[in-house]
Amino acid sequence: MSNKTELGGPADTVAPLTVPPLPALPEERRSQNLFVRYGLRFGMIWVLVVFAVVASILYTGFLSPENVNNMVAQVAPVGIIALGMTFVIIGGGFDLSVAAIFAAASVAYASLSNVMDLVPAFILTVILGVACGVLNGIVITVIKVNPFIATLSTASLFSGATYVYSQNLPVISNNPSFGGLGGDKWGGIWISVWVLVGLGLIAGAVLSRTTYGRSVYSVGGNSEAARLTGMRVKLVTISTYMLTGGCAAVAGMITASQIGVGQPTLGANITLDSIAIVIIGGTSLLGGEGAIWRTAVGLGIWAMINNLFSSLAISTGARLLMVGAIVLVAVALDSLSRRTRV
Repeated sequence: MSNKTELGGPADTVAPLTVPPLPALPEERRSQNLFVRYGLRFGMIWVLVVFAVVASILYTGFLSPENVNNMVAQVAPVGIIALGMTFVIIGGGFDLSVAAIFAAASVAYASLSNVMDLVPAFILTVILGVACGVLNGIVITVIKVNPFIATLSTASLFSGATYVYSQNLPVISNNPSFGGLGGDKWGGIWISVWVLVGLGLIAGAVLSRTTYGRSVYSVGGNSEAARLTGMRVKLVTISTYMLTGGCAAVAGMITASQIGVGQPTLGANITLDSIAIVIIGGTSLLGGEGAIWRTAVGLGIWAMINNLFSSLAISTGARLLMVGAIVLVAVALDSLSRRTRV
């Protein structure tokens, strides 16, 4: 038997191919990289802390329990919608119809409260919001319409139906307990705040600790890979729009209870506000990354801006400039964070 290789040399002289190990980073360099990475990842928490400190200096009663209670109650409806929006965005979607569902729910809740008790009226209104979310999900996953176009179209559909039903007029509730959901307190804290906190805890647990939550991340990160592993991508996507529709319905009922009527014109800016809160918190618009605690951080910053600017009688234009700047900072931090992980 020949002792030659195919190239003609002795077999025992062929040296294996070796790759020299990469030089280890100095300890100081590794520490700097970790600092940059985690600084970018949790950057909006520092923004929240800075805002709290500055606001407490400018407005002495800013962090008082009463003001914090009122501040959270004011943003509870948009915060509840942002919880649902977090699921949609992490799942790789987008929902522009929440404002229409929000207004439709306010009208439906006020109307139903005149013919039945508030509990069944509440449940039926939530079902209405979920049904709107199912329609969104079906249009996106079955008919294959882009989420932006699909939800923009259904927003017009839902708004039109609400205007036709209400005849372009506010719907007044004659139920004496109608204002309880948005105007009563339990243990000194507004009921709307309890609803926001409860839904936030449930949403956080579902997203971070359940198989369903991991499925949402997988679908948002790479839907094709998720499909190839046997995941029911369409069902997961539809479910995220169902959650957002249900959250929008709850938010609409709270607002209707606060003002005492159902309005077909409610929530003109609430869609963009809820998306801004999610982005400010650090959830990526590219999908697959985010968390409910991030949305809570975004909501905290949003609440502080609104409360501080209102307390100091600062113009709406200045508030919009501040919000726009913070959104840009959040997007920049997300982009830099992604690049440091590559």
